[in-house]
Amino acid sequence: MNRAADHAVPMPETMTMDSTVSTSVCPGPATHVDSDDPGERPGSARRQRRRRAVLIGLAAAAVITAAGIGAAGLGGSGSPPAGSGTTRTGGTVRVARTTLINATTVDGTLDHGPEIPLGVKTTGTVTWLPAAGTVVRRGEPLLRIDDRPVVLLYGDLPMYRRLAESAPPAADSAPTPAATAEPLRGRDVKQFETNLKDLGYGGFTVDETYSKQTTQAVKRWQKDLGVPQTGAMEVSDVVYTSGPVRIGRTLVRVGAPATGDLVGYTTTDRMVTVNAPVGEASWASTGTAVEVVLPDGRSVPGTVAGVGADASAPPSTGGQTAGADGSANQNPTVPVLIEIPDQNVLGNLNSSPVKIRYVVDKRENVLAVPVTALVALAEGGYGLEVADGGSSRFVAVQTGLFADGQVEVSGTDVHDGMTVRIPQ
Repeated sequence: MNRAADHAVPMPETMTMDSTVSTSVCPGPATHVDSDDPGERPGSARRQRRRRAVLIGLAAAAVITAAGIGAAGLGGSGSPPAGSGTTRTGGTVRVARTTLINATTVDGTLDHGPEIPLGVKTTGTVTWLPAAGTVVRRGEPLLRIDDRPVVLLYGDLPMYRRLAESAPPAADSAPTPAATAEPLRGRDVKQFETNLKDLGYGGFTVDETYSKQTTQAVKRWQKDLGVPQTGAMEVSDVVYTSGPVRIGRTLVRVGAPATGDLVGYTTTDRMVTVNAPVGEASWASTGTAVEVVLPDGRSVPGTVAGVGADASAPPSTGGQTAGADGSANQNPTVPVLIEIPDQNVLGNLNSSPVKIRYVVDKRENVLAVPVTALVALAEGGYGLEVADGGSSRFVAVQTGLFADGQVEVSGTDVHDGMTVRIPQ
């Protein structure tokens, strides 16, 4: 028999969960169903044997606490408790089939992502630097050394050798007449020629051979750049990146030697960085979909682009106590980078704290009711009070996922559209 409990179920005062649901325990008032037999006397044996059915109203946190212990598997609908069949009042809801999503949020920072230092393989003097925030695209100068532009091109291969019509002879080979010199070939040649064509300089075939036609196209480009028309590209003439860049900082001053890192750059796209504690970063897998909650409350789609491999301790603040090794007593974190595919939705927002909302658990096509519809059964576990007209009966249920004030329920006597009562 399923009957409402005749005592309150002890519950912890608070329960911490990795969820946006956060409430406190608020048991509802008890309703006593007494005998309506006028011949029954107070204190009689018959009255002492009669049990009172006490309906326990559960608030969200109480139910969540029970769910944290584990959902009880209860079978059968049983008989109504003592006092069922009498008219009861209170609100009712219908059991509905839906999708439940349990999500949580973490803090993040919207900006242009981590800064990458850039150096140039050359000697000379820095004669011009771009201002911070400048966006540099293909064919535009990143800086000038000895008043000669260092031009940005797109590609994955770095500029590691001089590009010219003929390959330099091997150190141990005999001199070769220019007419029979071996042409320069390689993937880096094709990458360069692809950029040259995209800049509008044609008349050659894009392939892995630096041909005479390539040389002529390079000379036309060099003329437009205002540099000597040699037809060859020196290692310090170009720098490759995966796309347009945004200058973050200049790391040297004009007039400094062109050695080491000269500027720092970022992507032009805005992204979010989350410093996730190492033990709480399991959600951050590359390709995972998340929501980015902007300062104005709007949510926009995001995707985890990458997770840092090396953990680092968060920056120390003045009130923290140092550990035995001198480091702050904080958990190490890993950076999680989140891309925002639609940059237009960000408007002019360039730097701001944001929230990242990610899914912890999800249940599709399940039956659910408000958590306040659950009642504690005397034989253990939880049930629902089915509203049959003015009377009621109780059926046992299994509880599943709790999310946004709803709870997944299942059982042999639970079906879509069934009307249940909200305890009062």
